[in-house]
Amino acid sequence: MYQDKYVFAQLVSFLNRSKFNRIVAKYKGDKYVKHFTCWNQLLSLMFGQLTNRESLRDLIVALDAHHSKSYHLGLGKNVSKSSLARANQDRDYHIFEEYAYYLVNEARQKRVADIFKLEGNVYAFDSTTIDLCLSIFWWAKFRKKKGGIKVHTLYDVETQIPAFFHITEASVHDSTAMKEIPYEPGSYYIFDRAYNHFKMLYKIHQIGAFFVVRAKKNLQYKIIRWKRRLSKNVLSDLTIELTGFYPKQYYPEYLRLVKYWDEEQKREFVFFTNALHISALQVADLYKNRWQVELFFKWLKQHLKVKKFWGTTENAVRIQIYAAMCTYCLVAIVQKDMQLNRSTYEVLQILSISLTDKTHLRDLFERTKFQYDKERFRLNEPNLFNF
Repeated sequence: MYQDKYVFAQLVSFLNRSKFNRIVAKYKGDKYVKHFTCWNQLLSLMFGQLTNRESLRDLIVALDAHHSKSYHLGLGKNVSKSSLARANQDRDYHIFEEYAYYLVNEARQKRVADIFKLEGNVYAFDSTTIDLCLSIFWWAKFRKKKGGIKVHTLYDVETQIPAFFHITEASVHDSTAMKEIPYEPGSYYIFDRAYNHFKMLYKIHQIGAFFVVRAKKNLQYKIIRWKRRLSKNVLSDLTIELTGFYPKQYYPEYLRLVKYWDEEQKREFVFFTNALHISALQVADLYKNRWQVELFFKWLKQHLKVKKFWGTTENAVRIQIYAAMCTYCLVAIVQKDMQLNRSTYEVLQILSISLTDKTHLRDLFERTKFQYDKERFRLNEPNLFNF
């Protein structure tokens, strides 16, 4: 079956093209297009992500090197620099955004897990800043002589898939993006100190969801009651009422304050939450797993192209980020469906040098050996899909 099929074409078979075509038709993305369709554009960008291309010229050189294989790879008859650049500039980025969310949902369904033994999903929300040259990316003004964008990400800690991402200029404060999150009743949301936004936290409480937030040092509160029997490393477990002028108006109900001593870092952490039904150790454990979203950002910047862009317009930058998310989810889907006992780093490294080979995917992953354990299991990447 796979005797004459390229590795990249085998990967593409895991994607639902019918769904993509319906999205394209919705936005009329292929109107007046004769050769280089939106599907060809997506696959070209994913090819660039998987092969770690540095620039648009670098990507076109790589595609030209396999010109005779282009059609069978699914890239179309001809991919030129001008056609790809024009497509990234003019085609509606919502096409790729909507398909990225479709792949996100598919990957999350395949990776359903119940690690924390809680009834709802567990999410960590944070943002990462990508610096841009202001003279080239004129629309992304951050400071007087600096440009940048932020990718605000809601990360599903249990499935290790980003459930929601919101792209803004870097000047937008982190807490401002909280209103964009699609909250789910019964789920848990973990935030760092930058998200002490009590008006939004009260809205989370009102819909029946829970939050765990690291408190700022200047938090003003009054102790209502406290627990006397505490678990190891739990310094205090209090019921509090906010006393600050605005916080008290924005969040009029009681909160729970947990002080925890981290033996590894030799420091104290203070959290506040509306989850009264879980233990103080569970509160601390939830916040500890917020670090997974930081590892995801680090992994994404190291192994996919979200720092160097193949276009200068806002539309092109958004399309490239969504193509990176599609690639990430594709790796997750392949890894789950094939039950691969491989780290994500390994999968990407093997694929990057094998996309134009005619080898069955199963044989490709089973026969490739990594010599050094430090390359097989890297500490600076999330333990993606390896529970």
